[in-house]
Amino acid sequence: MANNKKMVEAITSRDEDFAKWYTDIVKKAELVDYSSVRGCMVFRPYGYAIWENIQADMDRRFKETGVENVYMPMFIPESLLQKEKDHVQGFAPECAWVTVGGQEKLTERLCVRPTSETLFCEHYKKVIETYRDLPKLYNQWCSVVRWEKTTRPFLRNSEFLWQEGHTMHETAEEAEEETLRMLKVYEDFYRETLAIPAVVGKKTEKEKFAGAEATYTIEPMMHNGVALQGGTSHYFGDGFAKSFDIKFQGRDNKLHYPHQTSWGVSTRMIGAIIMVHGDDDGLILPPKVSPIQVAIVPIAMHKEGVLEKATELKNRLGSQFRVKLDDSDHAPGWKFAEYEMKGVPVRVEIGPKDIENGQCVIVRRDTREKTFVALENLEEAVAKALEDIHNAMYERALKNMQEKTNVALTHDEFVNLGKETGGFIKAMWCGDSACEDRLKDETGGVKSRCIPFEEEHLSDTCVCCGKPAKHMVYWGKQY
Repeated sequence: MANNKKMVEAITSRDEDFAKWYTDIVKKAELVDYSSVRGCMVFRPYGYAIWENIQADMDRRFKETGVENVYMPMFIPESLLQKEKDHVQGFAPECAWVTVGGQEKLTERLCVRPTSETLFCEHYKKVIETYRDLPKLYNQWCSVVRWEKTTRPFLRNSEFLWQEGHTMHETAEEAEEETLRMLKVYEDFYRETLAIPAVVGKKTEKEKFAGAEATYTIEPMMHNGVALQGGTSHYFGDGFAKSFDIKFQGRDNKLHYPHQTSWGVSTRMIGAIIMVHGDDDGLILPPKVSPIQVAIVPIAMHKEGVLEKATELKNRLGSQFRVKLDDSDHAPGWKFAEYEMKGVPVRVEIGPKDIENGQCVIVRRDTREKTFVALENLEEAVAKALEDIHNAMYERALKNMQEKTNVALTHDEFVNLGKETGGFIKAMWCGDSACEDRLKDETGGVKSRCIPFEEEHLSDTCVCCGKPAKHMVYWGKQY
């Protein structure tokens, strides 16, 4: 850590108060600001740039699978929302309604979209006629509104940014394949871009999305052992199609209902980045989404040739990386602290002695390791440092998740782990949602996270009721 701690002195220790530490970083790193509406954030340039990099990477991945982007209206007529009863009941407590337009009371309430299944279905009914029109692979990048009772930046917001994919398919098998394909896209993105490991699997009946036949989820663990639902992919079957009377002429010349999927991730991924990778000095950003990958800090900038050499390095590195040259009049120590706070992966320092020796100093944000690098090898050294940082971040997060994952074979073990230890608990379950409710109540909030695709056989009986077990489940508290 740099000697100048002015930038970070207001950060609460992560181990002292994790929630306060999180809020301190969000504000000090200039990611967002609060607005006059509860739960609505102002994305500051640095925070929005992280989202733009996430969006660009994910959008490329989506399009490689054949997905096209569209945009749907933000208002949903109440009558349209009511067409799928399970769906509307699931969102009713969080809906925001428009009742007045201009100075006139509306004849029908308009819901500010909490999600867009009904809007996509209304559109699909108009454009799907035969099997030749399928599949429809659509996605939109937008904001949605859910009137949360308790809000926290990125994690729980009244309005948040996200993407929502909605696809229609000729057969159930194709739709189920799409559901799992997009889940895999999310899993790969978390690992390859965000350096975040996760447990991946199927939600229980109680925890699945309203209106879905099956919900699949990616569940990363935060540094403190609490889970975050990182993204979900849903198989709807033909339930929405029947509710909206969407039919197509099949290859057999008969009418059929198409099968639907939906999948989405949101800006809560930025919250995950903070809570998985950050430390007491601020953010540690994964190199692939960091708005600044390399910060160049000239030392003794007033001396002849230093700023010129720093500018030369910026121009060289700028063709491969996102680079900032800090030629402000702040002291170097202040700059070091600022870029540590903002989580910039690599800092390059260069001063008169470095120039004389044909070298510069590379500093890694994650380990603070300093390396002297010959100027002619700078591009290769930076590229390797960024790759090493990503890999090291992933390994640290994986180790944390593994160390905070425990096995419970008995009811008493489960309750004790849930109350005292935290983290993920692996335990057997009978399949009865009443056991989920009981365990949640007894542990103060531990819920089923998912049934992993590769289940372990820990015992023959449910950890709650002692009846024959059907599944091994990951359990944990969540944001």
